[in-house]
Amino acid sequence: MTRARFRGQITGLGSTSGVRVVVGRWRRSPYGAFADAMVEGPDGQRVLIAPREDVARLIEATYEFDEVRVEPVELIVQGDRWRLRSASLALDWTVGRRTWLGRVLRCVPRVVAEAPWFSLLTDPVARLVLSGVRTRGAARDGREWYGATDHHAVVSLSGAFDGRDLGALAVLDPAPRFGFSSTPRQPSLTSVVSTVELGSGQ
Repeated sequence: MTRARFRGQITGLGSTSGVRVVVGRWRRSPYGAFADAMVEGPDGQRVLIAPREDVARLIEATYEFDEVRVEPVELIVQGDRWRLRSASLALDWTVGRRTWLGRVLRCVPRVVAEAPWFSLLTDPVARLVLSGVRTRGAARDGREWYGATDHHAVVSLSGAFDGRDLGALAVLDPAPRFGFSSTPRQPSLTSVVSTVELGSGQ
């Protein structure tokens, strides 16, 4: 098995159109810096949008999708304003204040919060407090641990997927079905370290 660590942020976005999106912004990883998006439509169709083939292969080995699209993904952050553009997806969202969860997470020393063993303690709490959220579990071809270090609310959204307007910001209901864990029901941005353990062929 091989282990890889990804440092960045995950944003969970729901919309009044029924489309739910999970955006990953990975600032440090074995694949360099990149952004990706996982999209689930109201019909349950799950689409991965990845910037490169190697990144797509990695994410496919970790999560479940019905379709994979490899296309350039541009993510620009200016203060609290976030902007993502690809051939399929256009998103603009605004990040709000740190939540109560974010304040709690900030109290945990970073070296502890990021350690895979710490997820043994946080997983039962996450399941209880945030429906559908888990901090450890089985990936498609291995295992994964999440270490969260901060959490902010998302307060606005606009965009389109495959040319169709997403409407306004809404809760993520039902929860996206990409893997063992979902994002919080309320749209939010989580600072996280993801540790992935996959077969050596990945």
